[in-house]
Amino acid sequence: MKRIFDIVISFTALIILSGIIGVTALLIWIKIGSPVIFKQKRPGLRGEPFHVYKFRTMTNERDRDGELLPDEVRLTAFGRLVRKLSLDEFPQLWNVFKGDMSFVGPRPLLMEYLPLYNEHQARRHEVRPGITGWAQVNGRNAISWEQKFDYDVWYVDNQSFWLDIKILFMTVFKVFKSEGINQTGQATMTKFTGTPSASDRGKEYVK
Repeated sequence: MKRIFDIVISFTALIILSGIIGVTALLIWIKIGSPVIFKQKRPGLRGEPFHVYKFRTMTNERDRDGELLPDEVRLTAFGRLVRKLSLDEFPQLWNVFKGDMSFVGPRPLLMEYLPLYNEHQARRHEVRPGITGWAQVNGRNAISWEQKFDYDVWYVDNQSFWLDIKILFMTVFKVFKSEGINQTGQATMTKFTGTPSASDRGKEYVK
């Protein structure tokens, strides 16, 4: 049922939202430049890599040594608006349609994080990653990495079609309130460097 839901709704959404997607792409091309789509390899189900697609929100400005400037410098005012409205996530509808992702599941993070997860945290890859998830509606980037991973694993253990529907409705509410988009003092969130204790499973953050 989950996969059928993903296929039908992502295909329908791509058609209905095609106008908004097209206008957003045009404005990004004008205000930020090309490429309009940001593509990056991320771990999916069982940690298998796939390319995730997002609308670009940052410039490619570099320092004298050719290194990219910090995210908070490269994130433009228009890019902040695109993130606030979650428009940058729209290209991931294609990922959902293809089967790389689901509408609901743990967010796909960076490939470099894979060896940093402890056994408990690595369980987040037992399901397909999602555009939104239990962690996103319970703090998003405003909570710690450990809290976020506990929410992800809780979802893995308690997933159901009706829980997915609940998360989708909660996501719409969160988007309108623009909650948890950034970590305090950061453009998005600091990088994950591993949990101090490999045996620290933390609490299960259940609501």
